[in-house]
Amino acid sequence: MTTFDARRTPMNGRVAAEHLADHAQDRPLVTGTPAQVSVPVADLLRRPNGPRDRQLLLGDTVTLYETRAGWCFVQADKDGYVGYLSATQIAQVPDTATHWVNAPASHAYQEANFKSPDCLALSFGSRVTVQEIAGRFAKTNLGFIPMQHLRRLDDLASDPVDVAQQFLGTPYLWGGNSRWGIDCSGLVQAAYLACGRPCPGDSDQQEAEVRQAYLPNDGYRRGDLLFWKGHVALVVDADRLIHANVHHMAVAFEEIDAAIARIAEQGDGPVTAHRRPAP
Repeated sequence: MTTFDARRTPMNGRVAAEHLADHAQDRPLVTGTPAQVSVPVADLLRRPNGPRDRQLLLGDTVTLYETRAGWCFVQADKDGYVGYLSATQIAQVPDTATHWVNAPASHAYQEANFKSPDCLALSFGSRVTVQEIAGRFAKTNLGFIPMQHLRRLDDLASDPVDVAQQFLGTPYLWGGNSRWGIDCSGLVQAAYLACGRPCPGDSDQQEAEVRQAYLPNDGYRRGDLLFWKGHVALVVDADRLIHANVHHMAVAFEEIDAAIARIAEQGDGPVTAHRRPAP
């Protein structure tokens, strides 16, 4: 019997994606249509009005499988995560993004002037469509965004740890994926996606799918991943790691040995895996 991870299976009690025909039972099969997140941050809910599982950012693309009573059942293109968004949070005629926000956070302004009123705030990783360049600003349908905060979509970061460090001090938020709140797996995902490296959304998926294990007695290297049950951290150097964690309620540096001892002492067990992802 085939077992599916419900977090990444586009099927609910009423519809199923057409590629799940062998498992849909009596559910109608649907093709799905492209859509795009149209608000700065959207909670991806387990069910309508339910708990947050993850978050999507402005410009993230999704496949829309069902709209019902103001809720959209979607699957995120970046990691396959499924859930519900309010119909007010997506656009069903997606723009073609040209740039992404590579600063920890930014603003879109009414005019190409930093003294003009701001229209909305943007998190690291948001995707926008630049219409033209106006001096030091990019004109978009959202307003004018400082060019210093943007990179072209094909201009990727190179070091996941450098990316993670941009989130230092960001408050911890279960299921969070933005500069305004992020959790351990969200931090790792943001760091790796910014470098053009696929990465699932939850720590157990990350542990299972990062296949290149470390060599015994090889020590810690920058970019290694350390996993505990329900937790993940990025190694900064031979002595330190960076992680979003409840102990600090923020993204913070911590000595590796101290973190391992603290996590064990608080009852969350030992390190379950030490991975060195392929470049």
